[in-house]
Amino acid sequence: MKRIGMLTSGGDCQGLNAALRGVAKTLYEEYGKEVEIYGIRDGYRGLIEGDYHLMKPSDFSGILVQGGTILGTSRQPFKRMRVVENDVDKVARMKETYKKMKLDCLVILGGNGTHKSANLLSEEGLNVVTLPKTIDNDLWGTEMTFGFHSAMEIATNVLDCIHTTATSHGRVFIVEVMGHKVGWLTLYAGIAGGADVILLPEIPYSVDKIAKVIERRNQAGKRFSILAVAEGALSKEEAKLSKKEFKAARAQMSDPSVSYRLARELEERTGQEIRVTIPGHFQRGGSPCAYDKVLSTRFGAAAGRLIIEKKYGNMVGLQDGKVVPVPLSEVAGKLKTVPVDCEEISAARALGISFGD
Repeated sequence: MKRIGMLTSGGDCQGLNAALRGVAKTLYEEYGKEVEIYGIRDGYRGLIEGDYHLMKPSDFSGILVQGGTILGTSRQPFKRMRVVENDVDKVARMKETYKKMKLDCLVILGGNGTHKSANLLSEEGLNVVTLPKTIDNDLWGTEMTFGFHSAMEIATNVLDCIHTTATSHGRVFIVEVMGHKVGWLTLYAGIAGGADVILLPEIPYSVDKIAKVIERRNQAGKRFSILAVAEGALSKEEAKLSKKEFKAARAQMSDPSVSYRLARELEERTGQEIRVTIPGHFQRGGSPCAYDKVLSTRFGAAAGRLIIEKKYGNMVGLQDGKVVPVPLSEVAGKLKTVPVDCEEISAARALGISFGD
């Protein structure tokens, strides 16, 4: 009897259930009644506390189009994984639960922080296979993560809808897109949504440069402007600060977010009305788009094959259009940022889109 544990960790996104389904159906197809799949509730918390349940094949039916995660999720910061809290050694507890469950493999679906912890467990001797989940598309070792395209469609739809009201009122609109450390989501949504300015964490901006873009559009008879701003965008002045100084400066910032600060600064320089729209967690919710359904299913099936072939210690990733195993040691701790000279940015600049630099 094969015994497989599954958990979803970190922020939720579209495609998690589709990926779980892909893994499960592949294993059931191979082993039939000779496999037991256990769902671990709320991510690493469930593994630490021993909160799990035996799942049935019927649990994986009808979930291809379902958003969120049927297993629940939570955030367990990697930097605190080896910190003993309330007399609980989290790593030791996770290993104990794994052994108590008599697992042949632990399947983990998550993003950057989740993969650091997954690699830690792999180094501790557990059989681990992972799937790349995040709307940020910032995981090293894969060209695409599931959840990204679905979130991009939502963010793009917000930008599309903003265009009509911005045109009607002759206003400047800032749409704040998710992404603290990387700007893939903002870049793609900004291009797809026809933004005039795209601000990314990778390219520090100048408020004066952005103001000049708005003024040039006004002079050309274009009364409105659309700015797609990553929540982690930073000014040229902030980029010069040390990590400690930057955190202190953001902690003292009176505005709710960088978008509201930028709106205030642009109003002072241009005299135009600035409005801020933050779709926030809408970008994580709802059913996965068709692309993510397919990608999640491919990843799930590939993860199932890795288990069958006992190729543990790997993440499934998309490279050159093919799903391949990627060693966790190569993935953990590496952030896939937007190259400032990438083709997407070059194409956007060719169209006259400003990046505030």
